[in-house]
Amino acid sequence: MNKKKRYTVMALSALLVASTMAHNDEAKPWTFWYWMYGAVSKAGIHADLVGMKNVGLGGTYLMPIRGVSERPEYQGEAAQLSSKFWEMVDYSFQQADSLGLDMGIHICDGFALAGNPSILPAESMQKVVWTDTIVGGGKKIEGMQMWQPESYKDGKLQPAGSEGGYYQDIAAFAIRCKEKPQLFKPEKIEYTEAVSTAKGYYLAAKPASIIYSFHKPVTVRSMRVVPNGNNIQSQRLLVQASDDGINFRDIKQLVPPRQGWQNTMCDYTFSLPTTTARYFRFSWTPEGTEPGAEDLDAAKWKPLLKLENIILSNQPMINQYEGKTGAVWRIETDAAAKSETVAMADVLPLKLENGMVMGVMVNGNLMNKLPKGTWRLLRMGHTSTGQTNATAGTGKGLEVDKFSPAAVRKLFNSWYALFLNRPHSDVVKYLHIDSWECGSQNWGYQFAEEFKARRGYDLIPYLPIMAGVPMESASRNEQVLKDIRLTINDLVNEKFFKTFTDLAHEQDIEVSHESIAPTFPADGLQHYQYADNPMGEYWLNSPTHDKPNDMLDAVSGAHIYNKNIVQAEGFTEVRGVWNETPAMLKPMLDRNLALGMNKLFFHVTAHNPWMDRKPGMTLDGIGLFFQRDNTWYPEARGFVDYITLCQNYLQQGRPVVDIAVFTGEEIPSRSLTPDKLVPMLPGVFGAERVASEQKRMANVGIPMEESPVGVTHSANILDLKDWCNALHGYKYDSMNKDALLKWNFEYSPKGKLPGNQDYRILVVPQPANTLSAEVKAKIEELREEGIIIIDKPYQAKDFSQYGIEPDVVLPENMDYAHRCVLEATGRKDIYFLTNQEDKERQITATFRTRTSKIRQIVKLSLPAYGSAFVILSNKEDMQVISQTGHKLVEEEGAGFTENYPSVLAVADKWKVHFDDIRKDTTVTLPFDWSKSADEKMKYYSGHVTFTSSFEWGDSVPVSAEEKMEVPAEKTKTAPSNDGFIKIQLGKIGDVARVLVNGKQYGYAWTAPYEVYVPKRDLKNGSNEIQIVVANTWHNALQGAGEGKAPFKGIWTNAKYRTKSKALLPAGLLSTINIVY
Repeated sequence: MNKKKRYTVMALSALLVASTMAHNDEAKPWTFWYWMYGAVSKAGIHADLVGMKNVGLGGTYLMPIRGVSERPEYQGEAAQLSSKFWEMVDYSFQQADSLGLDMGIHICDGFALAGNPSILPAESMQKVVWTDTIVGGGKKIEGMQMWQPESYKDGKLQPAGSEGGYYQDIAAFAIRCKEKPQLFKPEKIEYTEAVSTAKGYYLAAKPASIIYSFHKPVTVRSMRVVPNGNNIQSQRLLVQASDDGINFRDIKQLVPPRQGWQNTMCDYTFSLPTTTARYFRFSWTPEGTEPGAEDLDAAKWKPLLKLENIILSNQPMINQYEGKTGAVWRIETDAAAKSETVAMADVLPLKLENGMVMGVMVNGNLMNKLPKGTWRLLRMGHTSTGQTNATAGTGKGLEVDKFSPAAVRKLFNSWYALFLNRPHSDVVKYLHIDSWECGSQNWGYQFAEEFKARRGYDLIPYLPIMAGVPMESASRNEQVLKDIRLTINDLVNEKFFKTFTDLAHEQDIEVSHESIAPTFPADGLQHYQYADNPMGEYWLNSPTHDKPNDMLDAVSGAHIYNKNIVQAEGFTEVRGVWNETPAMLKPMLDRNLALGMNKLFFHVTAHNPWMDRKPGMTLDGIGLFFQRDNTWYPEARGFVDYITLCQNYLQQGRPVVDIAVFTGEEIPSRSLTPDKLVPMLPGVFGAERVASEQKRMANVGIPMEESPVGVTHSANILDLKDWCNALHGYKYDSMNKDALLKWNFEYSPKGKLPGNQDYRILVVPQPANTLSAEVKAKIEELREEGIIIIDKPYQAKDFSQYGIEPDVVLPENMDYAHRCVLEATGRKDIYFLTNQEDKERQITATFRTRTSKIRQIVKLSLPAYGSAFVILSNKEDMQVISQTGHKLVEEEGAGFTENYPSVLAVADKWKVHFDDIRKDTTVTLPFDWSKSADEKMKYYSGHVTFTSSFEWGDSVPVSAEEKMEVPAEKTKTAPSNDGFIKIQLGKIGDVARVLVNGKQYGYAWTAPYEVYVPKRDLKNGSNEIQIVVANTWHNALQGAGEGKAPFKGIWTNAKYRTKSKALLPAGLLSTINIVY
């Protein structure tokens, strides 16, 4: 049944927000603070930090980026680790301390990820490398030199055969070959007219073929694809063979592995059915390309075939072994290929001394010569991956070995610990590990010993598998490769993340991590167990770079490992265009609050060392320009207060999530985006979603779009704005194997993780034959304890048949978050609701209560992209807290609304003052200064003050509009001094703050652009009203680019990109209403 009563409804005003939130500094958003190219000044530091304090931030992560020498024109003097740098650090700490701001420091110079000049090659990330030598058997091989594999020297990787670089042997092997290994060079290469080679590689935009012709038939068992750049299309070739060059037969359709954006470290090896032919054709068509996602990054871009080479071989190879060895983040999706490889006949260990083959070891016996036949001698070792913390300055160095606690401690002491020894370092409260951008490693400190201890057998005899050599059987190959990846996952968590956390906690410092996927081959959730505050990221107007999976990793990782705070690096833009406003940001902010974020970090505040150049320094045009010299930065206080309000409520209690989705036992792995769940929960998603998702994935015609300016990409990339409340009242988390096996029933018959997170349903998308015995046993245990197991497509529209009603029922294009707070007085349920449409809506929301037979209903009005909190408690009342901060009244039949029937007249004429050009004028509203004939006004960006007046008192003039709508007797009644007047600004460009009689009362930064003033503060008679409006930098930068700068000092290192030269509206764009 439904329960609808007349509720007491309360709301928090903007004034009350500040006092209510004062006790919870954790609720305040933070920002990233980048010092660029060593260009740092004390004046700029002071101005930056005062700006952060005034706008309402709680703190900042200080991160120096790039080096002085990279941009000498900026005349930077604070090179990282120099005395000038430490002088600036000391000053920033002192200033932050005096202002009450906290700080965090990244684990190394720059971001991405953990390098330092002190890290030696032997202490850096390692990879397995090898060389091949082909010999005939039946002869003595003792003392034969084998080429040294790839090595690292003088800051770069050296090709095989180079001497003097860093390299360490692991083992050597002699592999019997059934025939002499060959890489076949075609006698002739032909291609269709759609292919161009003008750029030195094969390039095609339309269906095309490349044909290899040989003088005589060759037998092929594998092929290697060398793409040009990060190119998905070169992995989608149809391989065909022919004996006559006319009639071709299909051999194999190549299937790309799932792959991330940092994917160019390795080529692609594909196993092929053994095929003998004179002609091989490689055909390509863009049709059938997926639209692209975070785990298929290269598919996001315009479908072009960009191919350096195709190399055919007669040797059997393990399909896509590069990803399986952990050398790069890839996941094979072509299951059939596992059975195509044929094991090599004999693999014998060799004895090596200083690169010399000293003899063959067979059953522990030294032999002087190999048995007759053709043998492939494999020398295998490891060297540095060569990865560095690329965005650093003078703190740049090799990336630390993620498997060596000693090397990690060295890195900590060589960078982070130095900050802790500075004056006022008590302001440093966080150690931050940014998003993983340093690729993979598949070897490192004591890797072989760790493998044996964890997996129970010796890896070294199977080492040729890491070179793609098949041994024993396909199933054994796959098991060894999986064990390698499991060991990599164990070590990066225990030796890297845990070590940093232990070091930080020793100093009473908290730790935040960003995502590890899709660049490092590990479980994308497991490392969050070592983070105090898991962190994701999301991007603004950047479909190719947005990170919905990163956010889901952080949210799920936090929930399954009992972490209350979910941080987010928010609003990064790949190309900022200086038209961004708080109103533009709000829908994306609210979506991520609904997703589970509850602590925003703006990305980014770039330090501007100059006081006379505006808007100033940026991260080379990347990021949201959330900094002191952005025109609307002072007015962003209203936006920040809103964020603080939301985060205060969303940090209380714990999240209510009904569904856990198992991520499987594959490594690498990460959380599942909602589109991945459609095949398992088609009934819950609904027929319309199933059909739209099939259409999106079919990607017929490969539709493209441009966003931002100059960036063309697939139009069908996953965008979470299209998946609001996707499960229609149910929330889900992704759960990895580690958390699944820890799921226990110590506290509740429902089942709880150690984090006390209730889940009532477990969805298992993986086929049963892919699950291990321990996972199967755990699932059966959960089933017996009453957890609903969904392991086949679920057709019902909800889970009510199991007694689990939707948590909340909402109209479409609405989303929500739900937190449950258990207090001494009982339970409190906090619901955050967000309207994701650009229009005002009257909505009805129905909420599940503790007894699912009774539901509570609330009707309320939400402005365009508006939001509200609904708080249910054990009592009979309900609180509804709106974004605009005013008291609502529930009217019979109308729900929660406002009652402001009377309208005050405002003087027609407004005095207008342009701050930065010192111009004054008088106007009537609406007034858009971008349409002014005066070019100084037309191109002006900055603050403009509008001044007028209105009457208040015993005889209030009434506007013509009110006379039409309000009964005559109403106009003769003296207004009460209780409550508020509401100043309705209507449409503005772009943000404003409102002052009455010289006192500021609030900010208008989003719809409905209203500010509330207490009636008790008004004077009897005339009251002055001032509206200070700020537009974006868009118009001034446009003018500067045309030689029409409105004032001096306009400069930025962010390239200005716009499709149109049209100026953006600026000013008060409608008449002002005052209602009471």
